[in-house]
Amino acid sequence: QVQLVESGGGSVQAGASLTLSCAASGRTVSEYVMGWFRQAPGKEREFAAVIGRSGGTLYADSVKGRFTISRDNAKNTVYLQMNSLRPEDTAVYYCAAGRIFSRVLGTYNYWGQGTQVTVSS
Repeated sequence: QVQLVESGGGSVQAGASLTLSCAASGRTVSEYVMGWFRQAPGKEREFAAVIGRSGGTLYADSVKGRFTISRDNAKNTVYLQMNSLRPEDTAVYYCAAGRIFSRVLGTYNYWGQGTQVTVSS
C-alpha cells in the first residue's frame, strides 16, 4: 500500500506558475500509474494528467500545453508543473496511484489529501 502527500499549492495571480509535489511512502511511485486530479468548488473531481510506469503521459484538454507531469523515482515523488494559470484552474488538486493508465477516477486505488490552488484574475 502506498501513502501519498501533496504539497506546493497556494494563491497566485493569473499567468503565474506553481509546481505541485506528491511524495509517496510505503511503496515506490515507479510501481504505479500516477495521476493528478482536481476538484473545483461545487464540481465533480476531474482528471488533469497521468504518467505511466514507462513515462508516457496524457493530459486533459483543459491543461494540455500548460501543465507537465513528471516523476522522480529517486525522490519517490511525482510533480505537476503548472504554467499560465487561469482562474478556472482554481481547485483542490489530488495525487492518485493506480495500476491502469487511465483518466478515469475509479481506476485509481490510492489518494492523497489534496492541496488547494487558487488563481485570481
